[in-house]
Amino acid sequence: MTPLIRLVGRRLVSLPLMILGVTLLVFVVMSFSPSDPARLALGESASPEALAHYREANGLDDPLIVRYVAFLAGMVRGDLGTTAGNTPVTEVVARAFPITLQLTFLGLALAIVIAAVLGVLAALFRDRWVDQVIRVLSIAALATPSFWLAILLIQWLGEVPGGWGLFPALVATWVGALADPGTWARNVALPALALGVPVAGSLTRVVRTAMVEELDRDYVRTAVGAGVPYPVVVSRNVLRNALITPITVLGLRVGYLMGGAVIIEIIFNIQAMGQLILDGVKRNDVFLVQGVTLTVAIAFILVNILVDLLYVLVNPRIRSI
Repeated sequence: MTPLIRLVGRRLVSLPLMILGVTLLVFVVMSFSPSDPARLALGESASPEALAHYREANGLDDPLIVRYVAFLAGMVRGDLGTTAGNTPVTEVVARAFPITLQLTFLGLALAIVIAAVLGVLAALFRDRWVDQVIRVLSIAALATPSFWLAILLIQWLGEVPGGWGLFPALVATWVGALADPGTWARNVALPALALGVPVAGSLTRVVRTAMVEELDRDYVRTAVGAGVPYPVVVSRNVLRNALITPITVLGLRVGYLMGGAVIIEIIFNIQAMGQLILDGVKRNDVFLVQGVTLTVAIAFILVNILVDLLYVLVNPRIRSI
């Protein structure tokens, strides 16, 4: 068995343990909610007998450990309970989660492109005016909250009085990319930009630092001295080696983007995970909040596992660990 396979195996073995820990944390925290799931399901006018029957039928009076085991069994079957409107949580999340994923990964793709271009330029023109301008821009982007940038983008580019009217300020109806690519692109442009710019600011500084460290290494001077063109050394060796450090921070940035997407969706009136968790909190819908939180947490874990595997593939030295 090669070291790479062993390393991948360790990552995959740890995946169920991390998911189990997240489910336990979410379940225990939500179990202390003062809301009564029986009253939420049956309404305020329900009789005490009906409430007692509902609690007994759904195991709400069982000990915490028994309810947790039942919750795990239901989660394995794809059952996360029902909302206050008697709609399966799984069904509601299945409609909203793909939209949040689209916004998250569009923001991430935008951040990667911006950071790669600006970070490489800043390193190649180190300590010149180009580098100084990019430093200022990256710090400004890093210090800009995504929700505040979203409001500015709506005022500048949205279809509001005084704006340029290039993009909708609020998304009235979500349209899929395959159904209507033009409308979809206009709907996601501002949210993706608001999510991606702050992350691009932090990644730009990481890329620049990694590039500068690689450009100062002996092999670069040796290759250039041996007659290899400088652009060839940068494109074939420096860029590939400099990718290792930025990849290590991508997983954490994805978590930031997913958390930011929840807020951005509310600002742009996008009916996705952010709106679900807001509605759940307003209605004290424990099962809905629990299902949304758990889904986002598990997605974050899976993305970090994928980033770890990508890091292993990019960095050959770690495969021997």
